[in-house]
Formats: sequence, C-alpha cells, structure tokens
Amino acid sequence: MIRQIALAAWFVLAPLPLYAATYTLESDYTQGIVRWNHLGFSTPVAQFGSGQGTLEFDPANPTKSSVSVTIPLASLNTGVPDLDEEFRSTFFFETAKYPTATFKSTRVEAGQMPGHLQVSGELSLHGVTKPLKLDVTVLKVGTNPRTNLPTVGFAATATLMRSDFGLGKFVPQVADEIQLQITAQGAEAKAYADYLKQQAAEKK
Repeated sequence: MIRQIALAAWFVLAPLPLYAATYTLESDYTQGIVRWNHLGFSTPVAQFGSGQGTLEFDPANPTKSSVSVTIPLASLNTGVPDLDEEFRSTFFFETAKYPTATFKSTRVEAGQMPGHLQVSGELSLHGVTKPLKLDVTVLKVGTNPRTNLPTVGFAATATLMRSDFGLGKFVPQVADEIQLQITAQGAEAKAYADYLKQQAAEKK
C-alpha cells in the first residue's frame, strides 16, 4: 500500500519527460536581478525583465542545449526614478545608443549535481562582448497547467565585472563585481506561437 502511494505521488510530482525541441522564452517570465555593494553600506538591487529569445533543449541530453536571449535595458528598474534615469543616460548604460544586452551560449556542460548545468557564452553589453559563465538549475520540465504547453523553467546565477563593459564608474568605492540572478521560462516554440495567435483572436 505504501509503495503504491509513493508511486502515485511520484507520477504527480515528477516533471513530465519532454522531447528535444526549440522553446521560445516567455518574456513575462524571463527576468533577472543585479546586486552590487554600495560603499560598503548597502547592497542595492535592480531588476530587468521582458527578456526575449530561444532555447534548444533536450531533457535527455541537456549538454546539447543552446540559448540566445535579448534584454531591453529600458526595463532596468531600481525603484529609484532618479537612479533609473542616470543608468539609462550617457553617464552609464547609454540606452539610446546601446538599447539591449544579449547573451548567446557557446557551450553547455553538466554540473556537479543532477539538474545543474554550466552554461558558457558571450554577453554583449554597452558595445562590449565578453565571456560569461552561468550556473544553471533546471527547475522543471513538464506541461504548464495554465496553458497546456510543453514548458521548461530555469534559474541561473553569475558574477561579472562591470568595468569589463566600460561601466566602471566609481570603482572601487562602488563594487566592480556584480551578482546576477536570472529566472527564465520557455514554451515549445510552435505550440506557443499558436497559443499567442489564439489569445490575440479571442481579444478581438
């Protein structure tokens, strides 16, 4: 009896196995947080969102995966309007000239634990392209109960030096090292495109 209950629970809780496919990153659920040390007194954060991109992913062979994502820097939000304006200005990110940041993977390796990956790639930011490695956790592989679409979800962390991208204002008083946290969710590309068309038609 106990074995039957345990088996039933596994079927309910375990991610559904999916096939190798192309996924579209859902912009509403592809976002991140950057954190830095400010003069040793505080660790402010800024949030970015509306990420768009594609993911090639095979749950059976995740090291064959690849990802490409674009982030509009206008989405960067600290919760402090004056600071947001300063970040977007020529003083810092120069978003009128460099409106987006992009990441394209070049290699995916298995992590030390199941469900963990090391994703190496190139980050292009402020007119500069540098290598970046993401520590990625596969959160879930299955069917989204809200949309009924094959969906995958990830969390990732990374560390970068902002001076590498020509953004080194006030270093070393304000930390050069930036902590990056990302969450991303992707739906199978063709099914997602059909879903969006249906949603748009229903709004007419």
